[in-house]
Formats: sequence, structure tokens, C-alpha cells
Amino acid sequence: MSIDYAGFRRELESFVRGACPPEIRAVVAAGQKITKREYQAWQQILNAQGWGAPSWPREAGGTGWDIRQRLIFEEVMAENDCPPLYHHGLGHIGPVIIRFGTPEQKARFLPRILDGSDWWCQGYSEPGSGSDLASLSTSARLDGDAWVVNGQKIWTSHAHEASMIYMLVRTSKEAKKQEGISLLLVPMDTPGITVRPIQTIDGWHHLNEVFFDEVRVRADNLVGEVGKGWTCAKFLLERERLPPANVARLELMRRQVTQLVEEASRAAAGLRDFSGLHHKLLLCEADVKGARVMMAQATDDLIHQRPLGVQPSVIKMTCADVAQRLTTIALDAVGPDAAHRFLAEAGDDVPDATWIQNYMFTRARTIAGGTSEVQRNVVANELLGA
Repeated sequence: MSIDYAGFRRELESFVRGACPPEIRAVVAAGQKITKREYQAWQQILNAQGWGAPSWPREAGGTGWDIRQRLIFEEVMAENDCPPLYHHGLGHIGPVIIRFGTPEQKARFLPRILDGSDWWCQGYSEPGSGSDLASLSTSARLDGDAWVVNGQKIWTSHAHEASMIYMLVRTSKEAKKQEGISLLLVPMDTPGITVRPIQTIDGWHHLNEVFFDEVRVRADNLVGEVGKGWTCAKFLLERERLPPANVARLELMRRQVTQLVEEASRAAAGLRDFSGLHHKLLLCEADVKGARVMMAQATDDLIHQRPLGVQPSVIKMTCADVAQRLTTIALDAVGPDAAHRFLAEAGDDVPDATWIQNYMFTRARTIAGGTSEVQRNVVANELLGA
């Protein structure tokens, strides 16, 4: 049966314009940080509509939409200033549980992801294991009916407010390093877990260190086979590097920065030349359109089960680069007011202050999820045989 994609888009637009609370849309439109409460409120609204998990199959409680419908969904969400779906549960560990989990794990964890009850974080990176993730040393030993976890994770986003963590642990030291890794699902309130904040230059608290000291985790919280967690990790990484939301949100940022530059230009009343910024915006617009074309091509390849090749790496690098350029343009437009971020946090009305936080935050876009240097190596190896 053919799908009426234009009608599907109209249905989405009609719903979100009336269903997404105005106060939440205002936060998104202003480029401000979306809180856990706002994420959960929007998730509950979408879930009640039956749209809580666009990338999940129907039998798991999802929509069963194809990849083109999911791309349209992300575009409509961004175009109408709606929050993105919280990725760690819906986009990352949820699909892993669907693919590799037991029926009992699916019944226990998936409904709580769908309704926003559980807030997940990812325990991958360690102080000595970043790009070489397979060298991780956080250990788990089987003791009766529980795994006992010891070690440390770092750069763990949202660990301070998460109820669950999915983490890679070493369950065997004798095997090859990739083969001795397993995937565990751990409640964050388990005794022995300590979370310490990492202060970042953007002024937002989103990163943490997480320590595990003799943490006992029920044995049936291990996903897949013992020692096969690397397979789960690769499955997740493939999804992480090609999320339709990244391109859709990039277009939202471009519109926000364009509006900011236009407002600043009018306020300057000819006292400052903004032609240079307008030119830079046009270059960014061209790159955003290029990213959308690449995403459309990748979408078509997925539909027809063709290999994606280097497309995920190129799209990720493009999105990271353009986001950094856009926030730099925003700072140029705002001028000295951008430095008042801490005044804004204290409650003063400095609406442009959030842009310096966005500027600082986007510096990490070329690192998180695989550095741009690593992505260039991936492209070179694939295309040049280097």
C-alpha cells in the first residue's frame, strides 16, 4: 500500500500545532535548554497520540513508520518549535533492547521508555577509553544471581538526573578486548553508584563522572549474550550517527540565527554593516540544504537496503561544522550582550545571553559521538583505501 506522505505531513502539522504547549515551544524557539520535565511532558503527549516511538516497530509499541515518515516527523517537529525526542531511551537503548533483549526485558523496560518514566544515560567512555572504546576496563563479575560492577565512566550526559544507565562492562579479560565486553542495564539508585558533576565552559550541567563500587546488578539485566556487548554497541552507533533529527534541528538553528541577524541589523539602523554575516548565513544555508539532500539519499538507501557507506560520517561532520559556524555568526550579531550568560541564569532579562552557551556547547559537536578526525579517517579508508 502506497503512503500519502503529503497527507501524513499535514496530519503531523495539524496535531503538533495544537498539542505542543506554547511555553515549551517558546523555549525551543528561543534556543534555550530544554529541561527534563519539558522533555517528559512532550513525550507523554506524543505517546498518548500513539507517536511516542517513531523509530520502533508496532509490536514494540512504536509507530511502525518507514524511514521517510520518520524524517518527515523530525522536520515537522523542528519547523514547529517542538522539542526533539530524548535520544538515549527512544533512539539508542530502546532499539537495542528490541533487537537483542529477551521478552522479559522488553516487557520491563520498553513501556517505561515510551511513557517517559525512565530517563536513560549512556555509560561508554572512560578516562582511558574514548575513541578506543574497546579498551574499557570497568569490570563486571558474576556472583550468584548478580553482576558486581566496579570502575568509572566519564562524560556521561544527564547521569545526575537519570534513573537508568546502559553501560559497557568487561566480563572477560582472557578474550580479545572486543569479545570480552557485555552490555548491562543498571538502575542509577543502586547502592555503590556515585555521580559527580563535570563543569563545562557553556555553564550548563549535562556531563558527569560516574563511579561504581561493588554495584550489584541482577543477572538478567545483561542484554544479549555474555561477551557480545560489542555487537550491541556497533548496532547502536550506526543509529547514533544517522539520526534524522540532527539535520532537521540544524535547519531550526539556521532559522533562529537568521532571525537574530535580521533583528540585530534593524536595531543597528545603518550603524554597522551586516553584509558579511548575511553572506556567511547564505553559505550555511547552502550546506544545510546539502545535508538535507544527503539525508534524503541515505533515507532512500535505507528503504532500498543499499549500504550507506560513508554517508553517516559525512552527515555528522557537516552538521557539527555548520552548527559551530551558525553559533559563531550568532555571537557576532549579538555582540557584547552575549557575555551576560550568568546574569541570565540569575534571572535577569538578557534574551541573547543563551547564544554564548550554545556557542560553547557546539564546540563539542566535533567530538561527541566520534570525533571529526576519526570520521575523516573512516571516509579516507572507505573511499581511498588508506
